[in-house]
This record gives sequence, C-alpha cells and structure tokens, in this order.
Amino acid sequence: MGIFFVFCTELTLLPYEDIVNRMHVVEVEGASKSFGGTDVIRDISFSVEQGEIFGLLGPNGAGKTTLIRMLLDIIRPDSGEIRVFGVSLDPAGKDRIGYLPEERGLYRKTKLVDMLVYLAQLKNVSRKQARVNAESLLRSLGLYEHRGKRVEELSKGMQQKIQFLSSIIHYPDLVVLDEPF
Repeated sequence: MGIFFVFCTELTLLPYEDIVNRMHVVEVEGASKSFGGTDVIRDISFSVEQGEIFGLLGPNGAGKTTLIRMLLDIIRPDSGEIRVFGVSLDPAGKDRIGYLPEERGLYRKTKLVDMLVYLAQLKNVSRKQARVNAESLLRSLGLYEHRGKRVEELSKGMQQKIQFLSSIIHYPDLVVLDEPF
C-alpha cells in the first residue's frame, strides 16, 4: 500500500481575509489522467486547507504518484483543474513547494552541506541563507558533525534524513512526500 502526504505549513504574509477564511493551499477539481487508454485517475476532486496534514492511501498502481506529478505540474491532467496557492502552478509557486519523490536521489560524491546549499539555491535561496538553513537543519537532526562528509560515507538511515532535509531546506510553504516511509 502506498502513501502520499501533503504537509501545509502556516503561510506568512497573507492578507487578513485569507487567514480568516482558511485558504485552500491545494485544490483539485475533476482531474483525470490516462496513459495508453488506461484511466489512472478518473474525476478526482479534493482540497487541502492551510495548516492541514493530508494523506492519501491506496494500493500500488492507484495513481498516487501520478496525482503528485500533476499537482507539481510535472505532467498535465487530461481534464480538470489543479490549483496550488489559489492559482495554476507557476515557477514562483514551485519555489514554495518542497518535494520528496518516491525515487530518491542524492549526489553521492558531494559533501552534505554543499549539496543542501546547492538544492536550496535551486529554489532561489541565496547562498548565504542556504548555508545558514543547512547548518541549522543538520544541527536539528544531530548531523552537524557530518556536514563535511560525502553522502556515500553516511549510513542509509542518515542518507534518508538528508533526503528529507533536501525537501525542506528552503523552508517551503507546502511539503509533498511521496512514499515517505
């Protein structure tokens, strides 16, 4: 059985009306997707409110990863509409999302802190702030003393922690975890 989680943090700098009305961070309306004539997702609708933790459970092949890919605008739905932060996802919106894919990948020959800084910079965080974020997150998980090690030098458990940190290094407003466990 697969698992998909969306963690929505409290957004900052929102107009007062959005705070009072509990903004929908994710809205999926009538989304469908098929591949080679086979329906993978058929007319699904749901919303996730600001501050809500949302999980989607289902067997392998149920379409959870396909739904995530549509949510992140990696693939487009055949029909229906998907809005993130109230609009169709744009590059600025993508920078507000942290994503931990089912198939994980770390740069095995790269030092931890360098990799985390690089990944934060991909989300438009300055190098200086990215380093502060990386060091703070490494401290929070008791990994700071390993910051100069290459990923391949770490245990599998430590690598999993680093993979998670890579999805939150830029302190996103929305975190999507595909098969986190």
